Amino acid sequence: MVDFLLSLGFTPYASKITSLLVDGTIDTAYMVFLATAISIIFGVPLGVILLVTSKGYFWESPVFYNVLGTIVNALRSIPFIILMVAIIPLTKFLVGTSIGTTAAIVPLTISTIPFLARLVETSLRTVPYGLVEAAQSMGTSPFKIIKKVLLPEALPELVQNFTLTVIVIIGCSAMAGTIGGGGLGDIAIRYGYQRFQVEVMIITVVVLILMVQLTQVVGDFITKKVDHR
Repeated sequence: MVDFLLSLGFTPYASKITSLLVDGTIDTAYMVFLATAISIIFGVPLGVILLVTSKGYFWESPVFYNVLGTIVNALRSIPFIILMVAIIPLTKFLVGTSIGTTAAIVPLTISTIPFLARLVETSLRTVPYGLVEAAQSMGTSPFKIIKKVLLPEALPELVQNFTLTVIVIIGCSAMAGTIGGGGLGDIAIRYGYQRFQVEVMIITVVVLILMVQLTQVVGDFITKKVDHR
């Protein structure tokens, strides 16, 4: 990396920039990993609830479904950059600060949970309803239907949607740099944009592209492994 930066004209600052890029990549990976984990923990159950309370399913409740769906849609409609600013008081309350990588995880998860919930609901709808009816006719409880029928049958689609979620979080984590969220986005803004170091901007973009490509490759590989249809 140092040799590459030297070839681009970073002679006085090659070591410093390399260190910044490495730290930025680690910070971005940290944000993406935690935000993805938290989003899955809350987003999957939320998506399941949306499905099983919709029309035709065993916990059908039109009023509940419409209210919950409206809240989910409202959160999904807020642009991430606006959401980050709007929930600064909440971020400070939860983590004690509104800047830094840990603080950025709060808006990342709040933005991603409803997004993933809708993806999960869509994935579960790909499971033929006849399988649900067959399980019900054998006296299977709703929780077992969710655990043994819906989630396993929709697993390939779920993995693909988890992959998409990670890619979205990577993009949003870069945007978090605009308000001091840390990571590669912060480096791109402070050095690539504000200090007119175009090379730094290019390198951060390349690293982000590589992260997205790697995520997609891993996601496709896992999907093939779990898809037994």
